[in-house]
Amino acid sequence: MSSVDFIEHPARGGYRIGEIRLNAERSLNALTIDMIEAMLGRLEAWQDDPGLVAVVLGGAGDKALCAGADVVALYRAIVAPDEVPAEALEGASDFAERYFAREYRLDYTLHTYAKPVIVWGSGIVMGGGMGLLSGGSHRVVTETTRLAMPEVTIGLYPDVAASWFLNPLPGQMGRFLALTGSRLNARDARRLGFADRLLASDSREALLWGLVDAEWATAARDAHAVVSGVLRGLEREADAAGLFDAMPMPAAEHAEHVRGLMDHDTVAQQVAAILDDDSDADWLARARQTLANGSPLSIRLIAAQLDRTRYMSLAEVLRAELSLSVQCCRLGDFAEGVRALLVDKDRNPQFRYARLAEVEPAFVETMLAELWEENPLADLD
Repeated sequence: MSSVDFIEHPARGGYRIGEIRLNAERSLNALTIDMIEAMLGRLEAWQDDPGLVAVVLGGAGDKALCAGADVVALYRAIVAPDEVPAEALEGASDFAERYFAREYRLDYTLHTYAKPVIVWGSGIVMGGGMGLLSGGSHRVVTETTRLAMPEVTIGLYPDVAASWFLNPLPGQMGRFLALTGSRLNARDARRLGFADRLLASDSREALLWGLVDAEWATAARDAHAVVSGVLRGLEREADAAGLFDAMPMPAAEHAEHVRGLMDHDTVAQQVAAILDDDSDADWLARARQTLANGSPLSIRLIAAQLDRTRYMSLAEVLRAELSLSVQCCRLGDFAEGVRALLVDKDRNPQFRYARLAEVEPAFVETMLAELWEENPLADLD
């Protein structure tokens, strides 16, 4: 069984709708290198196909769009590099370089795709799944959606262009989400700009049928407008059913509180404010707990990465992320974080630094330094 399925649905007027369905339910559709390569190839082919008018990207089952990268495969390649076959590298110096370079190229492809890409962000959407969702031109969330970027717990940092889409959030909410890995539901996701449409989780087939039955042949109609029309109708149905009426919005509710916690001059002061906060709200309590369990090195890298990418373009951000992500694998806490959380599952990571105050500025600078004379993503505009 393929880990990613490609389906072409015949539509009115002789056109077709392309569907990409991640097919790895047991791993919550975690992205393997083979899945990434397959999607890149198919998106390239569909881009040049005039009969293919729109793409729908989703995950198999109803539990997740994608829970993130295949971090266990990355861990195994780090701890046993000699066991990685040469063909798995394809010219890269190690597996991490190849994996992240291809994943970020996929994210860039989605962000810049000329045809509509509807991303079905139902269920769990974490880490690399956020990269897929954010790249869509039409981003759908449902009553089951749970968004998060909890990379601080595994010695990484929010990547997949998160340095680009977290920075603009008001009140330093983006930095708070990066430090704490806080989860967002559908309503908060739309309010913060991570989603465009709130649909019922059981309306995916209705979406496909709506696209198949849409009028694509009228030259005056833009493909994006056709997609918006279909989504608008389904969203009105969800609104009429009151599906989201009772859904709380903790990020919105606590936005001013977060602003106060983040209103400090250094990341150390921000972290201290979050950890010392005595709010008993569940959303804030979970944020404190995640931050307390995070890698001190990752905390420093999150702050530094967001600072240095504030005015970068999408392509520049992905190039900077590629270098930093590879360094997290080669020098940082990534392998130990994955080991403790997902491999041995002892939840007792022995990170390089035990406390934030111990993290050496010179080592942070080493982590942030560009690795290559010519970045593998140098060709991105």
